[in-house]
Amino acid sequence: MVFEFILKKHNLDPAADLSIDQSISFGLTAAAFPSSGASYTVEFEPFATALEKEGNGYVVASLGTESGYVPYTAYSAKKSYIEKNPQIIQAFTNATQRGLDYVNSHSAEEIAKVIKPQFPDTDLDSLTVIVGRYKDQDTWKGDTIFEESSFDLLQNILEEAGELPKRVPYEDLVTTEFSKKALP
Repeated sequence: MVFEFILKKHNLDPAADLSIDQSISFGLTAAAFPSSGASYTVEFEPFATALEKEGNGYVVASLGTESGYVPYTAYSAKKSYIEKNPQIIQAFTNATQRGLDYVNSHSAEEIAKVIKPQFPDTDLDSLTVIVGRYKDQDTWKGDTIFEESSFDLLQNILEEAGELPKRVPYEDLVTTEFSKKALP
């Protein structure tokens, strides 16, 4: 959806101006790309960097950079849970903020060394390249505040894709009180 939204933003019609093969299982697109005859593929990491290291492709653009701050990662809880467990919500938000503080104040090399145990199948050099790319692209925000502009962008993308039958007011779904308290 984000890719098609970006194409349309650049006056390209995904249905008329190019052919998008969505028949390949998401987790297999990087493996299929070299022999597919396709000119481009959309990949998440570490697959994009693996294609580069194998000499089978190059990272030419970032969907995240092109789209703006799309909230790829957001946390949801029922209002009743939040009301009954504000300390848990605050502790989780505080921990997430500390993670953002860390990635925004440390080098790609330092971050790669810390996260390496979570990515046993990815070598340290590749992790460093990936983290460096994310840092260069300003992937990590400085805070956990889910801004109204990002909420609107997400709804625009979902609406454009035909997946959102009705827009929802920001204040009906988003609370920023815990994020604001988590700020250093």
